Amino acid sequence: MDAYIALDLETTGLSPKSDRILEIGAARVVNGVVVDSYSTLIDPERVIPGRITELTGITQDMVKGMPKIKDAVPGLVAFCGELPLLGHNIMFDYSFIKHSAVNNGFTFEKEGIDTLKISRALLADLPSRSLQSLRLHYEIPQENAHRALDDALTAHLLYRRLKSEYGEENSELFAPKILNYKVKKQGPATPAQKRHLQELVKYHRIELSTEVESLTKNEASRLIDTILGSYGKIMR
Repeated sequence: MDAYIALDLETTGLSPKSDRILEIGAARVVNGVVVDSYSTLIDPERVIPGRITELTGITQDMVKGMPKIKDAVPGLVAFCGELPLLGHNIMFDYSFIKHSAVNNGFTFEKEGIDTLKISRALLADLPSRSLQSLRLHYEIPQENAHRALDDALTAHLLYRRLKSEYGEENSELFAPKILNYKVKKQGPATPAQKRHLQELVKYHRIELSTEVESLTKNEASRLIDTILGSYGKIMR
């Protein structure tokens, strides 16, 4: 059986250690046919950067009241099951999901198929191998660019197109590979860290872009260090 999960995320930035997931889009594909999908906006519990809203169209109002990542991860892990993941630069999406899964007590060891790597190997003459450039090159229709489910489905269609053209002579290139990305579980910020942050914020009259209750220990530690470096200690 030829089956995989086409996956794409929208995020607040590029770092899985410090940025947050904004939207998840996933499609279960069996023998070339989409049989089910999983899609949800995520409340990142922080201010969405303007450049990300400009790119994706996702606004703060749109994510208000949507699930937090800790509430969405169980459903996504169950949806993916044992199937390999497929995406354009799949390691990016995998790294974000794995961080969230591990922090919430799930294992998420996966194999993956990367349409970006396939495209780089087979389409070296094209000026760009971005998903949208390849979509236009192959005239793949898409309603909303830079929205998670739409991009996941485009990656799936791109994979089918590339496989139909090049698959017979490059079978190994199209086979799932183990995704190696190690993650150490990060616990939530401690009560002492939260108190210290709240005291610093009040004392220096700072408006945080991230909700304190959503921070991990490492995130809280980095934020405290940043505030102390920029504003100084509380003078008793």
